[in-house]
Amino acid sequence: MDDTNTPRQLSLLPSPEVPVQFRLDADTRRRGLRHVAEIREQMAARQAARREAEHLTARSARRPVRPEAA
Repeated sequence: MDDTNTPRQLSLLPSPEVPVQFRLDADTRRRGLRHVAEIREQMAARQAARREAEHLTARSARRPVRPEAA
């Protein structure tokens, strides 16, 4: 089977099984891991904002309607 048609991916973690052309130096790995951490932070912040918005929407929908004073 021809191995050139199988997908390859860069690895941010050091691994001796990774072919030389796909190995990253320590600085590149650190920058990549830092970027992944930043993206995860952004995603967590968006998820928290979305949950807060859903909570406020659900809370306002549950508010009882006060009868008008006669």
